Amino acid sequence: MAKMPIKLTVNGQAVEGEAEPRTLLIHFLREELNLTGPHIGCETTHCGACTVDMDGKSVKSCTVFVAQANGKEVTTIEGLTGDGGVMHPLQEAFREHHGLQCGFCTPGMITRAYRLLQENPNPTDEEVRLGISGNLCRCTGYQNIVKAVQAAAKEMAGTKEAAE
Repeated sequence: MAKMPIKLTVNGQAVEGEAEPRTLLIHFLREELNLTGPHIGCETTHCGACTVDMDGKSVKSCTVFVAQANGKEVTTIEGLTGDGGVMHPLQEAFREHHGLQCGFCTPGMITRAYRLLQENPNPTDEEVRLGISGNLCRCTGYQNIVKAVQAAAKEMAGTKEAAE
C-alpha cells in the first residue's frame, strides 16, 4: 500500500512523516516519533493504555488510523511534562499518592485524567471513577488513582487561582 504524507502537531511540535493510511496512530507515535509513553495493551480499546488527547478529546490510539489523525493536534503523556522536565500536577499526584504500581496503565490513565479535569475541574470521586472507566488497571484497585486525580484537581485549581 502506498504511503501518504502525514502532518500533525504532537505535544506542541509540528511533525511530518509518511505512513500507510492504515497505520495505527499508536504505531506511528511509538515507531516513527519514538514516543513510547502510550502503551500497546489490548489493541481493541478495552484497556486504555494507549490513550492520548486528540483535538481536545481522549482517544485510544490503538484504533485510530494515522490518516484519521492527519492535521490534528495530539498530546501524549510526554506532552504533559513541562519545561525542564517539571512534572504536570497529575504526574506528581500519581507519584505522591501511589496511583501507580506496575505503571503500564499510567500514561493512558493520566492522559485520560488530564482531559477529565479539563472537562470537569472539580469532579466528585464518583465522577472520577466514571471518567476513567475506560482505562483499566490491574494493580491498584483504583482508590489511590482517584485520590491522585482529586489531589491534582485541587493543585490545578490552586495554580489557576494563583495565576488569576
